[in-house]
Amino acid sequence: MLMPVILWATPLAPRAQSTTQAESGISNSGPIRLRQPAQTETTATREVQGVQQPPANAQAVAAPSDFESYVRKQPGGADIRRFGISLIDGLQPSGDASDYSPLVPADYVLRAGDELVVTLWGSVDADLRLQVDRSGRISIPRVGPVMVSGVRYADVPEVISRRVALVFKNFQISVTLGQLRGLRVYVTGFVNRPGAVTVNSLSTLAQALMRAGGPSAAGSFRNIQLRRGAVVAANFDLYDLLLKGDRRGDQLLQADDVIHVGPTGAQIALIGSVNRPAIFEVKTNETIDDLLAMAGGFSAVADSRRLALVRLDNASGNRLTQLDLPANKALQPANGDLLRAFNAADVVGPMAMQSKRVRIEGEVARPGEYVLPPDSSLVDALRAAGGITGNAYLYATEFNRESVRVTQQTNYERALRDFETQVTSASVTRRASNSDEASTQAFANASNSRLIEQLRNLKPTGRVVLQMTPTTDSLPEMLLEDGDRLNIPARPTTVGVFGSVFSAGSYLHSPSRTVGDYLRLAGGPTRGADDTSVFVIRANGSVNSSLQESGMFTRGNQIAGLAAEPGDTIFVPEELNKTTWAQHAKDWTQIVYQFGIGLAGLKAALN
Repeated sequence: MLMPVILWATPLAPRAQSTTQAESGISNSGPIRLRQPAQTETTATREVQGVQQPPANAQAVAAPSDFESYVRKQPGGADIRRFGISLIDGLQPSGDASDYSPLVPADYVLRAGDELVVTLWGSVDADLRLQVDRSGRISIPRVGPVMVSGVRYADVPEVISRRVALVFKNFQISVTLGQLRGLRVYVTGFVNRPGAVTVNSLSTLAQALMRAGGPSAAGSFRNIQLRRGAVVAANFDLYDLLLKGDRRGDQLLQADDVIHVGPTGAQIALIGSVNRPAIFEVKTNETIDDLLAMAGGFSAVADSRRLALVRLDNASGNRLTQLDLPANKALQPANGDLLRAFNAADVVGPMAMQSKRVRIEGEVARPGEYVLPPDSSLVDALRAAGGITGNAYLYATEFNRESVRVTQQTNYERALRDFETQVTSASVTRRASNSDEASTQAFANASNSRLIEQLRNLKPTGRVVLQMTPTTDSLPEMLLEDGDRLNIPARPTTVGVFGSVFSAGSYLHSPSRTVGDYLRLAGGPTRGADDTSVFVIRANGSVNSSLQESGMFTRGNQIAGLAAEPGDTIFVPEELNKTTWAQHAKDWTQIVYQFGIGLAGLKAALN
């Protein structure tokens, strides 16, 4: 925006009376009207317009350097770019040096080629656009030439007013700067489009550099010289402008100035949890602390105590070291170094130092989620929830842990693959001697495939069996992990009997009854049952089986004399040599529960 400067003047009486009224624009009933003669295109204007400009659709492409390509291949470095490159990307050079119209400073000095807009009113009326010719003058009709070259913009109205006052009086004047003169400067060195660049007289070093496409991939953002003849007029660091908004080194240009961009200095990549990850150019005396300042410091979730340093070493390849902070803040990085700031939120520390988030449900005074100190146990969790209610059955407490679930899932999938291989091999090697056997075999294969598919859909629960007895009145002192889930159910009143029995279902618990009693209540094993492989799933998640050979049981059906507890589930598998789809169930009933699938999953697989 061009701001006019207005001066008031009371000049002397007009002279040069020999001019005719037609020529001077004198009106008998009004002020004198000055007409501007037709102007011809000046040499300066032709010079500005005659310079061949790049096409309007030309676009600078910032090709990555070798180091930038190397950094992008590192973990977390895919989007890392050279700091300041956004000034260059997508830069389209304009075809007209006069497009840029800044506010003209008061100390701007007029030179040949500048255009002044002069407005007079009062006793004389004129709207004139006057260009400073090569002699440094403007020519005002009926007033004559006025020397303005070398005059400060703030002083121009007074200079012109004094000259007009020699001819007219009782007038006012306004003078603004119109079209700026063009300058031809040269941009050399490591730039994308070196050569001559035409800019206007208010352009600065940085503006001319951007018109030349900016520093190339090998060019420096920090070693830029403004050469004026044989003298280095200024040393310019683009980082001062980009990081601090400091334009003191961005000087106005003069005709035939040379802007020279040197080769890039040492380049350091700083990636990870910093506010501005990028590749930075550093000077000789700059340190890790300076580099962090360029990157805007650590992010809010960064681990500000350390940095990882990857230093290129031709002798030994990449070398990774850790820099402890602030002890190494004064270290000067080497060209090609890659520094990584860690995200503290993503780092898993020692278990003993982590707070524990636990979910507690069931028969407790205050069920919900709790965050407990790092060294908390199950007892502490129960205390935080206000303790158990009068109807709680601690023996049946279900305790689930995520790390256990992951392990169970891995082992379960491995066992399922082995089982599937076993079943497939058996079906391939078994030969049918007649059509009945072939039909039976086909039915068995289909049933086995169905069983495998159902087993594949089952997911472990991550249950940890707490070694408690039915009379236990407290939980074990087991340390918690983050994400643990504790569910204390109400005391059950039934015992379940399922599998190959005549009347599967749940029966009221009686302290005097044994496992055999409940089997009899369910009608006993069917003809196809394997009564030597009966097992009991206890409410606490443990399993007692007829096949166990240690402790209080011996091989056989001695489990029938075992006292039944509330919440027990008694399961009778099918005989192994049956050709139905359930013939492999015995191999899987205990295994399924071992992997934390649970009773519901077991029932689903065998229905």
